[in-house]
This record gives sequence, structure tokens and C-alpha cells, in this order.
Amino acid sequence: MFRIGIDLGGTKTEGIVLDRDGAALLRRRVPSARDDYAGTLATIAALVQALESEIGGRATVGVGIPGAISPATGLVKNANSTWLIGHPLDRDLSAALGRPVRVENDANCLAVSEAADGAGAGCGVVFAAILGTGCGGGIVVHGRPLSGRNAIGGEWGHNPLPWPTDAERPGPACYCGRLGCLETHLSGPAVAADHKTVTGETLTAHAIITRASEGDAACAATIDRLVDRLGRGLASVVNLLDPDAIVLGGGLSNAAILYDRLPAAIARWAFTDRFDTPVRQAVHGDSSGVRGAAWLWRPEEHPDAA
Repeated sequence: MFRIGIDLGGTKTEGIVLDRDGAALLRRRVPSARDDYAGTLATIAALVQALESEIGGRATVGVGIPGAISPATGLVKNANSTWLIGHPLDRDLSAALGRPVRVENDANCLAVSEAADGAGAGCGVVFAAILGTGCGGGIVVHGRPLSGRNAIGGEWGHNPLPWPTDAERPGPACYCGRLGCLETHLSGPAVAADHKTVTGETLTAHAIITRASEGDAACAATIDRLVDRLGRGLASVVNLLDPDAIVLGGGLSNAAILYDRLPAAIARWAFTDRFDTPVRQAVHGDSSGVRGAAWLWRPEEHPDAA
């Protein structure tokens, strides 16, 4: 019995095969078909077929996306991979693969994976944030994702930056049509854009982090702004949800400096006399979301289950 998970990111699409006990058997990555819905369907279908060819068996398929399936329309909404919006992705993938396919928000998949056996293991309430091409969030309560009535549970990336300074108002334009969303401050592309605005220098977020660790003053200042803004954003989550653990995933989560400095940055704004909530990097790294996608199907739900 095999379970395939697919993580549909803005730049890469990853697939994983888990066995009945959750052990990873195969993992593959391919470039995402940006701005191409038909190409996205073809990419996922080809990846599933390639994985099944290697394992020599048929699997269930779960997919994590940077958005959600609307309970009202059955169409993708709120996706920073905007070419998915307005399409029945789960139904189209089911038709392409000839089986039911479960689709869930990628941050919820991250949260499920990390709450099960990762950085949030043993915690009752886990908030997981993806800091990558976009800025997503997911909530798990006692092992179950909290998707919400409107399938927007945990969508902190489209709240405004809390306690903004005059220089931060009204904020950059977001694809959602509003200004100053957290995603426009905390995603990888947002960090790169902020650095360019201040310095005129074009660097990736990864390069900025690397140069900051090497003593580059301008890059260090960009990271200072990131830590401050991320601290404010997470403090608003703490004030509302008060989770037992905060888990970070996505490309920016690999910056070790965040874990040294974020607790104090959050504590400054949290409405409490003492802040001791752990802020941890996702144990399963960039692949935590894809593992959670595979776990959208339980072993006993496999069509070949006895």
C-alpha cells in the first residue's frame, strides 16, 4: 500500500511515496509549470506516473497547494500561484489520474506533518508558517487540521502587517488586490524586493541571508527588518491562538538567525507577561508539506486495503 504526496510550489513541484507506516520510499522534484494550468495538470500527472512506475504499484494521491478549494464553488481560491484560481483542480486531477485526489492547503499539510512526528510532535495546538515563494499558515489542533468553515483557517499571510510604521504604510501591492499584506513583507520575493528598494541591489533572499551572516551591513539591516516584521506577524498569531509551538517551513526557514532572534521579537508585541512558546524549524525541512499531502489519505482508505 503506497501513498503519494505532491507539493505544488511556485517554483518546484515535489512528489513523495510513503509506505503504510509513513516511511519515505521515493522523493522527486521537477520545475513547476508557472502560469500554465494545463501544464500544471500534466506535470503532476507525469510525476505521479513516474513514481508509480518506480514502485511498481498504484497509490493514493494527495496534493498540497498554495491556496484552497472553495467549499462554495469547488474551485481553487486564494492561491499565490494565481494560474490555479478558478479551476476545479481536484476534479481535473482525478480525471487525469483516474482516481480520487485530495487537495489541501500546503501550509495545513506542513502543520499536519510536523504535528505528527516533527517539530510540533506532542503539542496540542501547532501553528505552522510557510515562508517561501508566498507566506502561508496552517493550524493543527490535537492532530487535526483546522481548515475552517471557509477553508481559510491559518491564512495569516493576507492579514496586514501589524503595528506598521509610517514608512511601511500603505505597503506593497499584493496579488489579492490589497496593500501591505504580510505576504508582501515576509515571503522570499518580498525580502528581495525590500532589499532592492532600500539599497538598489538585486539579490535573492538566500544571498541576503548568506551575506548578512558574513558581515555585510546592508544585508544585515534587511534581515533586521525581516525579524522585526516576522516578530510582529507571529505576535498577532500568539495573541489570537496562543499555540503550543510555532513551526517555520519554506526557504526562509533555513536561516538559523531567525531562531536566535524571533522569540524576543515576538515577546515585544505579545500580550503576555512571559512569552515562552518555542519557535522551531520544520524537522522534515522543505519536504514536510509533501509528506503531509501524502497523509491526506490514511492507510486504511487505500483501495487495496484489506
